Amino acid sequence: MELAAEELRVIGSLIEKELTTPQQYPLTLNALVAACNQTSNRNPVVTYDERTVESTVLGLKDQGLARVVHPSHGRSATRYRQVLHEALHLEREQLAILGVLMVRGPQTLSELKTRTDRAADLDDLDAVERTLGGLTAREEPLVVRVPRQPGQREDRYAHLLGGEVDVTQIEAPSPSARAARSEELTDLREEVAALRRDLDALRRELGFEG
Repeated sequence: MELAAEELRVIGSLIEKELTTPQQYPLTLNALVAACNQTSNRNPVVTYDERTVESTVLGLKDQGLARVVHPSHGRSATRYRQVLHEALHLEREQLAILGVLMVRGPQTLSELKTRTDRAADLDDLDAVERTLGGLTAREEPLVVRVPRQPGQREDRYAHLLGGEVDVTQIEAPSPSARAARSEELTDLREEVAALRRDLDALRRELGFEG
């Protein structure tokens, strides 16, 4: 499996929202675009338009990695969900780690522990390392450990869903606790904005323009 950058961002964003905000999942197209284009918790930051995201998620559907959830049970908008865990037989903890690696790039053990806290039950660094071991020991490994580069203090881990890893692109030190809180606040604001767009679209469909 070798996914394009757009596919990695879309499926990684779906994984993140499924595990951290299940009450808003599956995602509408508006919410998925917002998730892909977040300015926090993303490396690199992108600005995909609706057409790009929609064509990408439909391409993932054709590969058996995503599904379309058609309107039903009071929901008026088409929604999208990922099924990577079904295709690759992944446990929740493995899925959480892959999701972080897909949207944020290579990470250290401690970064993975911090950034999967809301998504999976990984109690300590040993649990993170065991989960990574399961992903690296597969017949076709999904994760690789990358030795620390000049200026770095720790090894990092990268996913292999997009092909071989370019170690020269691995950077980014851990953010401070204050920066992490700021990122969470930005995430919440972006999620609220996506919900408002969905609500506005629903009101227009129902004829409530005011």
